Amino acid sequence: MENKTEKTANHLNERPGFHVWWRLLRPHTLTASFIPVFVGTMLAILDNSFRPLLFIAMLIAAMIIQAATNMFNEYYDYVRGLDNENSVGIGGTIVRDGVKPNVIKKLAFILYGIAALLGIYICFASNWWIAVIGLVCMLIGYLYTGGPIPIAYTPFGELFSGFLMGTVIIAISYYIQTLTITWQVLVISIPIAIFIGCILLANNIRDLDGDKENGRKTIAILLGHNKAIILLSSLMLTSYALTAAFIIGGLLPIYSIISLLSIPKAREAVRTFQENTTNVGMIPAMIATAKTNTFYGGLIGISLLLQILFPLTL
Repeated sequence: MENKTEKTANHLNERPGFHVWWRLLRPHTLTASFIPVFVGTMLAILDNSFRPLLFIAMLIAAMIIQAATNMFNEYYDYVRGLDNENSVGIGGTIVRDGVKPNVIKKLAFILYGIAALLGIYICFASNWWIAVIGLVCMLIGYLYTGGPIPIAYTPFGELFSGFLMGTVIIAISYYIQTLTITWQVLVISIPIAIFIGCILLANNIRDLDGDKENGRKTIAILLGHNKAIILLSSLMLTSYALTAAFIIGGLLPIYSIISLLSIPKAREAVRTFQENTTNVGMIPAMIATAKTNTFYGGLIGISLLLQILFPLTL
């Protein structure tokens, strides 16, 4: 007979070996750092500026910081008693795979160190103010679940994640290429920032009951399950409406209409949330939300690349 832990692991398709460390990274969420760097760099290329090594350094640093944040999340949720062997949506390296908590914490700090080294190179090649912004982002990544009042326990998690990983990363990715920033870049970042915030909102909808029991006050808890789904749907609609407005207004090229091909995935996310109330049942909805960001942001980036290669004007 399988024990409860084994059943949970099998249901989540968890495997030993390398897969343990791969799950710790929460790879399905890492596009939240890849997409902003990609889009910010494409906007810079559109403005005739591109330095490949800076793009690679920024991309690796952003993804490493996010991976480290996921590890801090795993560590502090375990320390505070939120995670157990039956928790879903986590790496499970501590509670199911037996990896020592301090190993996870040390690995997160090592990744922060690597990101800092990449940041030094980026600063040498651009501006040292980037170091200040980078340190703030890393600090907030740590404070998301660390510190006396974790951001994850408040209604502001989606706002912080969307703004920092969306708008700030797009702005930095553009700035290090061009050594300038424009209001257009900041405005274009808004839909992507919203979709990144939606990833966290989806996660909090799935974890609503468990988070509530452990004293969190996320926006999903404050609104309740049904209203939180309505908020998720409204935010996604807002992003698509803004995209259409940006295309009509000339901020985005006509090619960006291809980003609307991501709408079915957004509808899938909302519909799956509406049809399921269990943690396991809502996992596909959370994954679909993350994929919506991937598809939307990826298509926006591709549309900018198409505009670079085959310029079109309305």
